[in-house]
Amino acid sequence: MFVTRHSNVVDPVLREKLWNLYRRSYRETAELTVTHEMLEQVEFNEQLTLDSNRVWVVWSDSQPVAMTLVSTDVRATRWLSEIYFERHFPERFNAGQVHYIVWVVVDASTDVHGANSLLARQALTVEAKDGALLVFDVPDIHQPNATGGAAELLYRMAKMVGEVELVPISTQRYFALDFAPSKSRGTGNATVQTANGQDSKSVVLR
Repeated sequence: MFVTRHSNVVDPVLREKLWNLYRRSYRETAELTVTHEMLEQVEFNEQLTLDSNRVWVVWSDSQPVAMTLVSTDVRATRWLSEIYFERHFPERFNAGQVHYIVWVVVDASTDVHGANSLLARQALTVEAKDGALLVFDVPDIHQPNATGGAAELLYRMAKMVGEVELVPISTQRYFALDFAPSKSRGTGNATVQTANGQDSKSVVLR
């Protein structure tokens, strides 16, 4: 396996290969997580063509098997509040050091650990050189608790390329008001499984 770095990807063949990897790899997460909907292909291509985004791709022969996209300008994304970072991290924001991991996808049929390690070493080395405040979010299927999980894994990888601190920023919870509980649950007052695997008698999280 080897890694390539891209910006402003306009080659239609390459974009189609990367789109197929993204769609195939992200589907399960999109099905299990309320906040991580898949991008449409038009949106995906727009992200690839932004000069402020860095795209790192792991290849196995001629096929992409893993990919991450890092935005170096949070003002150009629709996922982070630039006002938040301007207020809470003003020096880093004004210096253009607030970066955001927009996605990381790995084909489940490949060597996941090896692909992740290659991505991390290449991408995180550049972020470390920039002195970036590298923001990322993790769905609860990969981060069920405040400690451990994917955040701890990424932190350990980051420590291999430079001095780094893991900074908790925010937690967001989603709820639903179910106005047809019996029909949607089919259980009456029976205990149901919530999205995070915990039992509940009062709230259903889809």
